Amino acid sequence: MLDAFKKLISRPAPGPEWREVVEWARHNKLKYKREAEGEGFVITGGMESKPWRLEWGPPQRQYIDGHELRLRMELGLSHNLQVLLISQGLLENLERQAFERFTESTQTVIDANTPEEMRWLAMFPKVPYKAAKEVRSRFGLVSSAQPEAASWVEGALAKQLEESLAGFLRSEPPFVLMLLRGRAYLRMQLPEPEVALMTQAVGLFEVAVLQALRVAGVGAEGSPDWHSTGSTAWQTQLGPEDSPKGR
Repeated sequence: MLDAFKKLISRPAPGPEWREVVEWARHNKLKYKREAEGEGFVITGGMESKPWRLEWGPPQRQYIDGHELRLRMELGLSHNLQVLLISQGLLENLERQAFERFTESTQTVIDANTPEEMRWLAMFPKVPYKAAKEVRSRFGLVSSAQPEAASWVEGALAKQLEESLAGFLRSEPPFVLMLLRGRAYLRMQLPEPEVALMTQAVGLFEVAVLQALRVAGVGAEGSPDWHSTGSTAWQTQLGPEDSPKGR
């Protein structure tokens, strides 16, 4: 009896419930699962039969403080298509860390323990791309495939980035968009899982996905089972003034 009582009082206090997030997921018929430790959650869903996964919780990268938002989606792209779009502040920070790592130690090669973002900045050339001046000054682009990388950003994605700078990226958090191993990834610092901010982030991610499929030739013309509806469940709780596509 005493042991049971000790176990009861030694249990950690329950974490936040994120009721708005739970309701948002339920309303949009998305699968919500709280992590066992109670420090974050996972939401899964899909776009036209293609699954995506959203995670919010402790960071998986040292360059992010507090909590991070992660999104990933399998697209079936060529594994040779390796592209990194990165916020300028983070780019400069990682380049500085890489320089210090290789000049202040005996390390002479880039190993697998180095984050992919840092490795790519050292390995791949920077890619010029057409976009509004503010976008070009706030986001760097590197890739092993320069023409495809520029084509991915230019147009719809560049426009969405410009709008996002007035929205969820206004505070210039550490932020990356990647095409890697046939998948699309988004990673950013997000202290609190605010539904409006997550919705805008996923709106940007959706545009990045559709642009990647277009560049790879897998869009509506190349794949009969992939069609953009112009909206997803992520936008259903926002009005026209809040939608990242509506501004």
